[in-house]
Amino acid sequence: MAKGNSIVDKLNFDFAKRYVGESVFKQVLNYLEGDPDTNIPRLIKVAQKITPIEHHKELAGTLLKMYEENPAIRKYFNTIFNEIDRGMRDRLMCNFVVNTMLLSPSRREQVEKETGVHVPITLLIDPTTACNLKCPGCWAGEYSKHDQLEPELLDRILDEAKELGIFGIVMSGGEPFLYPYLLDMAEKHDEQAFMIYTNGTRIDDEVADRLQKVGNISPCVSIEGWREETDARRGQGTYDKVLAAMERLHERGILFGASITVTRKNYQEVTSDEFIDFLIDKGVRYIWAFHYIPIGRTPNTDLMILPDQRAYLYERTAYLRENKLMTYVDFWNDGELTNGCIAGGDSFFHITAKGDVEPCVFVHFAVDNIRDKSLKEVLGSPFFREYQKRQPFSDNYLRPCPIIDVPDELRQMIQNNNACPTHEGADTILTGEVAGFLDQRAADWEKVADDIWESRNGA
Repeated sequence: MAKGNSIVDKLNFDFAKRYVGESVFKQVLNYLEGDPDTNIPRLIKVAQKITPIEHHKELAGTLLKMYEENPAIRKYFNTIFNEIDRGMRDRLMCNFVVNTMLLSPSRREQVEKETGVHVPITLLIDPTTACNLKCPGCWAGEYSKHDQLEPELLDRILDEAKELGIFGIVMSGGEPFLYPYLLDMAEKHDEQAFMIYTNGTRIDDEVADRLQKVGNISPCVSIEGWREETDARRGQGTYDKVLAAMERLHERGILFGASITVTRKNYQEVTSDEFIDFLIDKGVRYIWAFHYIPIGRTPNTDLMILPDQRAYLYERTAYLRENKLMTYVDFWNDGELTNGCIAGGDSFFHITAKGDVEPCVFVHFAVDNIRDKSLKEVLGSPFFREYQKRQPFSDNYLRPCPIIDVPDELRQMIQNNNACPTHEGADTILTGEVAGFLDQRAADWEKVADDIWESRNGA
């Protein structure tokens, strides 16, 4: 059974009741108790009813149908409902149903009408670049090792995010759990839900206990496959530390996921039935899969997946979603679900630990720094406006990315806006050997992707 304190002790009722009717709010809370087979459909119907966004209504309808007709999906949601810590479940559900589905769209739409600035649903922040590991190929490996957002600045960013209607926050690094103010900040901003990418090695019993108490943080723990692959990239003994962290999180009923860098070497291993079932047994309830991109520390184009491997992953992901008790997201192959690229302030953007505002966590170029401007001002920058104007970058949503699929688009946007690299070597994706490789790989994938797209949608 789920453990923990009641939401009465944890949630900021005044905040929610200020914006929604008390009857709706209580209805959501009531549906968090009892039989999941009965109450999960009720929760989905409440979310469908209260969201003002038509697309969200359609998604809720699709989700309800999947829950009712697909036994694997029904079991997945019931498992989360029953196993997750009660306080965390209540808080995250209210932050999602009330804050994200009801408050966020209305507020973001209001800001856009008043200012002409599009507000994304989330943002990704690096509170620190400090890290206790030194993984080859790390996308953040070339940022300065001593950058850190002052707690007052991070506090300001989170306040401004709420004012704009952003209640879902993603954090990365560096290693976020090396940031001394991390848990205090999440506890203070309890109206927001935080997903935190972490190497997992800093999640000891004390941190896990605090995560359970705070209740609005979902860690996403990095793993590269089995022991050999994980330790080869992340250091000897890291695999055991990752599994120990997962066990601590699972024991406490904390909702958590896994983050996987997919390479030419491990793509079959990390999507195998054996490995996915292993992660599910460890308590992982969602996976973010990121194809390796040659940026950051010691870029290695040999690690990039081949076009036929990417096509394999496209089909494999569909299988995993239908048959496994977890949510699986493939950041590059899921453009079909998001209508192309979601970066550049469309659905998210990236703030580095130095304060530089990048359109994407993998596009290390910026024209603004958050220390000098507000969130609203950086979202309204010409760089972000051009990014959004060009989206989607391809009519084929299987080619969504301006880094690896349509690199000329990225070069033009950077040149048009005089965007500067945010660390030494970031511009290798624009010119030279790496850029030439990306051009050729994009052309090769275009042929494969177009065949898949035409077979699914007609020539």
